[in-house]
Amino acid sequence: MAKDNKTNAMRKLDSMKIEYKEHYYTDTDAVSGVDTAAALGEDPERVFKTLVTVGKSGSHYVFMIPVACELDLKKAAAAAGEKSAAMIKSKELLPLTGYIHGGCSPIGMKKQFRTFIQKGAENYETIYCSGGKIGFQIELSLESLQKVVPVEVAEIIK
Repeated sequence: MAKDNKTNAMRKLDSMKIEYKEHYYTDTDAVSGVDTAAALGEDPERVFKTLVTVGKSGSHYVFMIPVACELDLKKAAAAAGEKSAAMIKSKELLPLTGYIHGGCSPIGMKKQFRTFIQKGAENYETIYCSGGKIGFQIELSLESLQKVVPVEVAEIIK
């Protein structure tokens, strides 16, 4: 793949010499995470979406959950040690993370936020997360992801 087609997430992994596989899908009808998993021919339990929240304290947190699931904000807040948490507004995503809605990767954000992944991710040899652009997915082991982003495993879905 041409170097200029690499995303921030891929460049970060490359710079740290972390093994991953790039996956691309061109199915422009794949708007949801479940559609993305189908376009990749993968189990939706292995494909994670990246959600950004803000806690009552004003701190931001990143949560990675399987694409077919819904984040439980009470469990998310508890995992982060917050009284409550709320999803950030879509317009806040790009200035905060450097990524757009639908292409937000936990890797290579402008700033490193405390990050959590749904319990069960550790049961897969590899998982998928956004590559940092719509249509780009990264496949890697949870251990590899944790070398780049200090991801904590927690029960965070409804």
